[in-house]
Amino acid sequence: MKMVSAVIKPFKLDDVREALSEIGVQGITVTEVKGFGRQKGHTELYRGAEYVVDFLPKVRVDAAVSSDIVEQVVEAISTAAQTGKIGDGKIFVTSIEQVVRIRTGETGTEAL
Repeated sequence: MKMVSAVIKPFKLDDVREALSEIGVQGITVTEVKGFGRQKGHTELYRGAEYVVDFLPKVRVDAAVSSDIVEQVVEAISTAAQTGKIGDGKIFVTSIEQVVRIRTGETGTEAL
């Protein structure tokens, strides 16, 4: 089992969700986050005062998936979230040691 975490631009969330649904991912967790990388920040003008926005709004999508579909999940997210501009985001894949469904007590891939 693997945990696939992607940090993407907020307006790409629906595209990513649809792409994951099409390949059979049954559930995702979405978190609104802020951060910066190569995109850095930008300056904005508000009521005549200029200020720097260091952290840009992003969305983190987490999906626990079976090891045999990890490459499909990474490809689906990459394709759906790509705009070709700086700040498209990153995908992280980590191993999961154990999963337990609280309601039924199922463990392993059955709990996904």
